[in-house]
Amino acid sequence: MIWFGISIIAIVALAALWALATSSYAGFLKRVQKNDSHILKVAAADTELDRYGARLCHQRETATGLALVTSNMEAFAARLLAARSAGRSLDLMYYMWNADLTGMLIMREVVTAADRGIRVRILLDDLGVSMSDKIFYAIDCHPNIELRLFNPTRARENIVRRGLEMALRFRSVNRRMHNKAWIADGRIAIVGGRNIGDPYFDAGADANFRDFDLVMVGHAVAKTERLFDDYWNSSVAVPVRSLLSRRPNKLRKLRCNMDRLDYEQRAQPYLNRVRDQTSLKVAVPEDGYIWVDKVDVLADPPEKAGGKMRSGQNMLMETLLPIITGTAKFIHITSPYFIPGQRGVEALTKLAGKGVKVSVLTNSLAATDVAAVHAGYSRYRPALLKGGVALFELKSIAEMGSFSLRGSKKASLHTKAFARDGKFGFIGSLNLDPRSVSLNTEMGVLFESWHLVDQMDAIFAKETETDLSYPVRLEQGFLRWLKVIDGKPTLVRAEPDAGIARRATAWLIKWLPLESQL
Repeated sequence: MIWFGISIIAIVALAALWALATSSYAGFLKRVQKNDSHILKVAAADTELDRYGARLCHQRETATGLALVTSNMEAFAARLLAARSAGRSLDLMYYMWNADLTGMLIMREVVTAADRGIRVRILLDDLGVSMSDKIFYAIDCHPNIELRLFNPTRARENIVRRGLEMALRFRSVNRRMHNKAWIADGRIAIVGGRNIGDPYFDAGADANFRDFDLVMVGHAVAKTERLFDDYWNSSVAVPVRSLLSRRPNKLRKLRCNMDRLDYEQRAQPYLNRVRDQTSLKVAVPEDGYIWVDKVDVLADPPEKAGGKMRSGQNMLMETLLPIITGTAKFIHITSPYFIPGQRGVEALTKLAGKGVKVSVLTNSLAATDVAAVHAGYSRYRPALLKGGVALFELKSIAEMGSFSLRGSKKASLHTKAFARDGKFGFIGSLNLDPRSVSLNTEMGVLFESWHLVDQMDAIFAKETETDLSYPVRLEQGFLRWLKVIDGKPTLVRAEPDAGIARRATAWLIKWLPLESQL
């Protein structure tokens, strides 16, 4: 009885602390001093990108030009050159921005743009980003740069207080902004799955991601800007200066540290790619755009991260699900973190039962960077295969072909996309897993284009060949992976190329009640 009473008191105390932390944080958000700001008016020919956009969009006022970027090096060059050619504004929104080689090379170009008088707004997710508060403060000290953190913790410099706040605010802290968008002068927008950091640009020490970006020019860019404004001016986007105590301006020191990157050998391929270049067309040729009339940039509202929407609601999925379930012939789904849940299994196997060819590409256990997610996915493999869904798992060590890796030779899938019936396509930040559906905010581009979807289908066909992926089979109720050994197709019984410890970890996690958080 004594222990029972102590337990009740402890539960009540924890509940009181949780309520206090939650109400205290809500009060903090109301007290934060910030000024709303909005997109700047696009001019006809004030900047290089104005002229670039106006030239491309001549007599195409209602259309959007889309260019698919699959090369990690070209994705780096597109962002850096968009910043270099900007003459009015940069609006940048990312889940993750690392303080590594490519992350700081790109940040240096952003600071240089601000030096030219460009207005820079940077919105970063507080938990996803790996930059230190010192770097945050230095960047924000620039008179033309404002940095805001999305759903941040208040405790910054005391690791104990920060940990306590995260524990007490677990439900709200767990909701993150997973969006990715790079917008220059209101003329160019880059939207897709890539964050900013070495693994996304072929410089990762442990692994490098395969991913998609869409460079957009024309009608849909304005919608992307409006979505950025919605997030920038939301109650959970907090100016970094409201979170940090006043400290010396270290921007000069940061500039020196970034300039030292010029002398690093591993930086040379990136510097050489953009050396003396000032035009985006160097990375994205003007004839490389596919012009599309039916295109929309979609995003969850920022209120989703505030927990102000009904449980499980995902506005992005509410738009995309009818497109997926309306497939008539075939659909190619690429999702690095794929946990369909029972409803997803039913939807996909129902399509397959109607004669639709449903194919899914995801990471193998050896390739994934999140073994817990693979554990969640693995429990659905038998039902998907039994229902007629084709599963392919990317190899960890693959023959990259046109993907030129400069860091680790380990590959990991990061593309979030689907292509349907040779006509409909989607590219964005949305994983098909519970976290993306219920917790994180997501965004992406939905379009109708035979030409662009043909490109996506060709890449999917290449990535699902046996030199890059393992087709998964169900043989007499047991999972098997098709692996070419000494030139002969062979069905293997264990997760290919994954060590015993990794397989054991995934097996153990599969039995834990964690799926809603994955």
